[in-house]
Amino acid sequence: MLLPFLNCYSHVVSSLFFMRTSTILFFCFLFCLPGVYAQQPSGTVQGKVLTAGGKPVAYASVALAGTSFGTITQEDGTFQFTAPAGTYTISAQAIGSGNVALQVAIVPHQTLELPPIKLNQQAVELPDVVVTGQFEPQSARKSVYQVRTIGSEQIRMRGATDVQGVLNNQLGIRFDQDLALGSSNLSLQGISGQNVKVLLDGAPMIGRGGTSNEININQLDINSIERIEIVEGPMSVVYGADALAGVINIITKKPGTEKLALSARLHEETIAKEYGTESGIHNQNLRASWQHKGWQLVGGISHNNFTGLKGGKVGRGLAWPWHPKEQWLGDVLVGYQSSHLKTWYRLNLLDEEINNLGTFVNGRTTDKNYLSKRYMHQAQADWQLNEKLSATAVASYTNFSRRTQGVEVEEATGKETLSLAAGAQDMTTFSGTTFRSTVQYALSSAIALQPGVDLNLEKGSGDRIAGEPAINDYALFVSAEFSPSSTIHIRPGLRVVHNSVYQAPPVLPSVNAKVSLTPKLDLRVAYGRGFRAPSLRELYFNFHDASHNIVGNTDLQAELSHSVNGSLAWKVLEGSRVQLASTIGTFYNHLDNQITTGQDARTPGNYTYLNVERHKTTGANVTNTLRVEAFEATAGASYIGRYNRFYEEQEGLAHFTWSPEVILNATYSFRSLGASFGVFYKYTGVMPTYVLGTESVYLAEIAGFSWADVTATKSLTKFLTLNVGVKNLFDVQQITSSQLITGGAHSTGGNRPVGYGRSFFLGLNFQLSKL
Repeated sequence: MLLPFLNCYSHVVSSLFFMRTSTILFFCFLFCLPGVYAQQPSGTVQGKVLTAGGKPVAYASVALAGTSFGTITQEDGTFQFTAPAGTYTISAQAIGSGNVALQVAIVPHQTLELPPIKLNQQAVELPDVVVTGQFEPQSARKSVYQVRTIGSEQIRMRGATDVQGVLNNQLGIRFDQDLALGSSNLSLQGISGQNVKVLLDGAPMIGRGGTSNEININQLDINSIERIEIVEGPMSVVYGADALAGVINIITKKPGTEKLALSARLHEETIAKEYGTESGIHNQNLRASWQHKGWQLVGGISHNNFTGLKGGKVGRGLAWPWHPKEQWLGDVLVGYQSSHLKTWYRLNLLDEEINNLGTFVNGRTTDKNYLSKRYMHQAQADWQLNEKLSATAVASYTNFSRRTQGVEVEEATGKETLSLAAGAQDMTTFSGTTFRSTVQYALSSAIALQPGVDLNLEKGSGDRIAGEPAINDYALFVSAEFSPSSTIHIRPGLRVVHNSVYQAPPVLPSVNAKVSLTPKLDLRVAYGRGFRAPSLRELYFNFHDASHNIVGNTDLQAELSHSVNGSLAWKVLEGSRVQLASTIGTFYNHLDNQITTGQDARTPGNYTYLNVERHKTTGANVTNTLRVEAFEATAGASYIGRYNRFYEEQEGLAHFTWSPEVILNATYSFRSLGASFGVFYKYTGVMPTYVLGTESVYLAEIAGFSWADVTATKSLTKFLTLNVGVKNLFDVQQITSSQLITGGAHSTGGNRPVGYGRSFFLGLNFQLSKL
């Protein structure tokens, strides 16, 4: 009964919010809402906030403790607000500065002039609190896992319109563009995204697509994301299948301390040199949150319109390098929390349309539209009985459908009719139900246990799938954390799996350990055994179009793996003004029966999914982070080796082929101006690979490239922030690949698409809150 209502809801939303209307509503929202919070004056407080050197501090927070009264300083550091008469503690603070508090007495109908408030600047490193794979939320430094966190400030600084725009300069992560399907495929530690678990607030995403059987992370709303946690290495015991290379956990925004918060975002961007009312990127977002006496309500809606890249082509057609794409994304959360219980329900919606426009021949053409819809229901509860015993449970149901719609178009009249050609109309649907529950019990200060259950039920149907196959995965797991001393933490784990189609190993073990060699030096090591049964798509899905020609293979075997990784984290400097940290890491992954694509011997001209006897990846990386007051910089490099499967068949070949990566990111905050500036750079090195030719094995390669973004933000008022910048500064569009062959499973010619060229963007972010 619920799905028809949701379908109706999504169509109503689509009909009500058109792009231009949304832009008008944005400005109405922007200029009208501040009046909602007008307060009746009782007494006035005014003053000025300065740095220790006497310079004004713009956009510092000044508030009366324990009340909702306060303001943000102007560009000259001054502030003024009204509040009821009484005695209060007023506090002033700014990012990267200490907090100053003093007592004040407000008199009715009088103005209280405060002496200048001076803030001491300092390099403040707030500990990253992580939840992925943890018994309970804790700082990343205390975790036995090596966790990377991308916070809300980093996401905002990037001016990103999708998740790829945030992750594309992370070490060890590569993206490949599939322009025919409008999707992006990632790899982590040299392993494809089909072995990377993507979670949304701890619940697995359903709806893997494309030829690589991956979750399309660009179908997530970037505006709803609070932070992203990346755990590299073996996580199969904790999160099951698909977590061999690691886990990417998308943490969404929740209400903070404010009672009511409203926000809006408008983003305009060129596509290369193309921009106008019918070209470019035009995105809008509205969000609101409310909480009262433990109850929480959050909602948001985003409209993303990518008009496609014509690339100098006149008219419409398949020659367009990048196809038009339009997305509607929405989410609603209802929750309640008390001192011992947190529970909430969330609904996420996706409605996406990609248009593959045909070229007119004799006055007619056929367009192909790819329509994707996802409904994800998620309920979660966290219960804390006492300091020793707690429990969590999360259940989700996801329905994901992708429809191919062929439309015949007449050039003279523009008339459109559904194509009746074979295969022109089809729909594929995948649905998944997951349930995960854990209990955390502290036997003592040195020993904690976490038993759990993990259920994953998935089925598919559609014109390209034979019947309505289903795969169910049931697992019990237990993990313990043993701390023989304050400097040693060991976490062993076991997982028992029953798969409805494939026989899993009797037990999947793992062990993680963290040793504090000194107060500033932490060593982490990990080992994990992995098991991944083939997906429904790999087994039963038949995919044929102009660029793909793949048939499912029901004879596939399950993947098995061994993974080892280690890291050494060193806090070189931990001063109040200067901080320097360095991390060195290494990894090794061994996969048996890796699933990939290859030519189908039974049907010449077709490709299918095949098992490769073995695949390995290994590598090392180093990352250094420096913070000096308002300046922060991160520099890092990685070197990743991929196994050469022809190594044992032909003498003289290398065991591994190696490719480098280098990143350099830097930001600086101009506190007195309420502005910040950032540069984000990554070099993705040449990736060599051995390819079987007609007579022998030869060495091919995918060219390297440099990618850089330059961004700036400026607070225009206490409600409005401007975000501007340049993406893809070096104007990279394609890189050469000597291994691609036209007419295969994935025909893209001799070049790989990387980006649509240098683009310029401007964004406005409006935020209003009431404490």
